[in-house]
Amino acid sequence: VKNIPQRSCVACRTQKNKNELLRIVTNNKNETKIDKTGKESGRGAYICYSKDCLEKAIKTKKIEINQDMYKEIIEIIENKNGGEVIG
Repeated sequence: VKNIPQRSCVACRTQKNKNELLRIVTNNKNETKIDKTGKESGRGAYICYSKDCLEKAIKTKKIEINQDMYKEIIEIIENKNGGEVIG
């Protein structure tokens, strides 16, 4: 049985399996990206697939993203949750 690494959401602090969280990474060129593979190099922050956690992470300055990336993350959350935005 393979051990799945645990990570904490930067907003709600809930610990989950790494593959159950969305990773946002800032690389050494100071570019912020959504890390769909979980393997991008750089400083990563994990959030739940929830609009509440996204909003809280932005408000507390745990992650800094532009409006386009915000919309893209909301789409990812909707797709992950079967078309509905949780939170």
